[in-house]
Amino acid sequence: MTFSVAGKTAIVTGAANGVGLAIARKLADSGCRVMFADMDEARLAAEMGSNPGENIRSFGGDLRQKLTLANLISATVDAFERVDILVNASRQVTLSDPICAEDDAVEAMLQQNLLPSLRLSQMVARRMIAQAQKAEDSAACIGTIVNLSSIAARRTTPDLMGYSISCAALDQMTRSLAVALAPRRIRVNAVAIGSVMSASLKDALRDHDEFRDDILCHTPLARIGTAAEVAEAVQFLASDGAGFMTGQILTVDGGRTLLDPVASPTH
Repeated sequence: MTFSVAGKTAIVTGAANGVGLAIARKLADSGCRVMFADMDEARLAAEMGSNPGENIRSFGGDLRQKLTLANLISATVDAFERVDILVNASRQVTLSDPICAEDDAVEAMLQQNLLPSLRLSQMVARRMIAQAQKAEDSAACIGTIVNLSSIAARRTTPDLMGYSISCAALDQMTRSLAVALAPRRIRVNAVAIGSVMSASLKDALRDHDEFRDDILCHTPLARIGTAAEVAEAVQFLASDGAGFMTGQILTVDGGRTLLDPVASPTH
């Protein structure tokens, strides 16, 4: 069994910082040709520098727009001739007021975290299917899609209602596309992360010192995860080592979802 992605071509969204950047760099360091894509063009350019490497390209633009997504695929094919792996790691965490009718956070989260991933997955899947028509091996997997989700899809935090709904929808999208694309030999999985040192968590910890202690006491492994650990899980799902896995939500949370949030009564 091998977790190698060497020689393959990947698109990674959300690749300008945090977890998305760690995933893109992990794939590139493992011999994959990678298109780093992000909505923040300035930050992406700063991360790439003047000499990013022969197997790295970057693409900046509003990924909520269908034309931008089409241009992203075209740029990837122009640079590397094909697409074998898609990692939808672009996401945003926004607080919401669950009882305020004027709060549009739910709609914003769906527009940011769900719809671009769905549209890009559909476009990339069609590209993978077209590539497979020239393939000699009629049994091998022709492509993989990995979505970055969150344990928020299964937990209840009212202030994160919009984000939680978008993650739950992303999980269901993962399962639905996995079944729909299985006959085409495309695998679709997701990684649901807990408290991982992402850009949004760094901001939260900077503003609320007590938040770190709360995370640690609710995480059996008693630490915050690293972006590199998420990248390892994503590479596994993208590799042939996960060749018989599809429609799965792989949880990387230090055991946080194993705990009952209701404290045991004291006697």
